[in-house]
Amino acid sequence: MTDNTSKTHGAILQDAAPGTDDGVIVELRNAGKAYGNIRALHGVSLKVRPGQVTCVLGDNGAGKSTLIKIISGLHQHTEGEFLVDGAPVRFTTPRDALDRGIATVYQDLATVPLMPVWRNFFLGSEMTKGPWPVRRLDIEKMKQTADHELREMGIVLDNLEQPIGTLSGGQRQCVAIARAVYFGARVLILDEPTAALGVKQSGVVLKYIAAARERGLGVIFITHNPHHAYMVGDHFSVLRLGTMELSAERSQITLEELTNHMAGGAELAALKHELSQVSGVDVEELPEKEDLTAPVAASPEGTS
Repeated sequence: MTDNTSKTHGAILQDAAPGTDDGVIVELRNAGKAYGNIRALHGVSLKVRPGQVTCVLGDNGAGKSTLIKIISGLHQHTEGEFLVDGAPVRFTTPRDALDRGIATVYQDLATVPLMPVWRNFFLGSEMTKGPWPVRRLDIEKMKQTADHELREMGIVLDNLEQPIGTLSGGQRQCVAIARAVYFGARVLILDEPTAALGVKQSGVVLKYIAAARERGLGVIFITHNPHHAYMVGDHFSVLRLGTMELSAERSQITLEELTNHMAGGAELAALKHELSQVSGVDVEELPEKEDLTAPVAASPEGTS
């Protein structure tokens, strides 16, 4: 256990570091990852700025997980550049990414279901008090801090002693987000946070994503749901088979266009003629090929 009573906890670093490009925290330039002869990711460019939500969409196998692993330090890129605060980096462990303010909230949330909420909030970074070698957990301070930070994010829990496994999926996601914010995250990567949630709980998570943006974090929202992305997103990137198919600002694309790109509209348009020959299939709502031209082609630098 470590003594984490430093007042730097919870500080959100909103100012751009020296040498950054107009406030960009994380940038990928034509980045890619190959596993032997298999190219999982190729030519992907992305910029993440403070106070913005960058949505990365794609179907299964599109390369979203590989992208997460590169930015979070789990895997290293094999082509292109990866920059943090304008300087090239090559993380070797997730701890390297955390030290640079990049936190990842995975679908499993890295929580212990039978432990209380406050213990999960400080899991692995517990506050302690007293002289060595008889240091002990500072339970009261951890409870007070967890309660304060959760309330700052708009999360009010009556009992922090309740096992975190008794919370709803949306509430657990929100606790994980608040935890990352407290420990100084500048970039928050959310891996499919609404994938297993109902409509109401998805709305709760989206609200806290917006709250994280308001606190100055750069958020990377990984999802396969264009409707959820469009509700909170500022920039949209669509991956298909490991490459960037679309990179567009919110003002440059409609929800319908984003949905068509995400859903493989080009393939649906190509199949429209064949589907029209099948009885009982309504093809009127399927897109035409001319409707699927990307409103904004992915720029070489993935500028947003």
